[in-house]
Amino acid sequence: MSHLILLLSLFLAPAFADGGSQKSTQNLCSNVSHKRQKRDWIWNQMHIKEEIDTPLPHHVGKITSSVRNNNAKYIIKGEYANTIFKVEETSGDVYAFERLDREKKAEYELTALIIDRTNNRSLEQPSKFIIKVYDINDNAPVFVQKVFNGSVPEMSPVGTSVTKVTAVDADDPTVSGHATVTYEVTTGSEYFTIDDSG
Repeated sequence: MSHLILLLSLFLAPAFADGGSQKSTQNLCSNVSHKRQKRDWIWNQMHIKEEIDTPLPHHVGKITSSVRNNNAKYIIKGEYANTIFKVEETSGDVYAFERLDREKKAEYELTALIIDRTNNRSLEQPSKFIIKVYDINDNAPVFVQKVFNGSVPEMSPVGTSVTKVTAVDADDPTVSGHATVTYEVTTGSEYFTIDDSG
């Protein structure tokens, strides 16, 4: 009987030892996971239409961090921060204080920060973001030169090329129809036609 007890204790000892080490490993892992907090910047895509005809400021978007701190304060930095763009320090709402023109500048790069207002310590790694200015179709096409000269030999067959004219539109070519140029002969259309290539 004593041999049987001895054998049982030999078989069970490693199992108990293993269980103990697993338990301590689990406790260690759970302690580590509780200490590490993943934080992320979260915000809507920043965009604003150009030439908005409503009273300033215009709401652009919102920067938000998952940091939970009653003393948190949002800040933006960059060339146009606190001049054209300002952030409401408690909510993270970003506003434009000027009417924007996409043809002058199509996007603005800024940096978002969140700090503890009591000691100015950063609560999150700074993050860059871009404010894109959406195009409105506010530009008429213009010819690239004042006069285009053309010539054609007499008795040329119908369809002979006479000259080529070119006009450009400053609006965003990626927005359907905004920078499309079409041509029309307004005087002399009984003799000449023009296609969409000029």
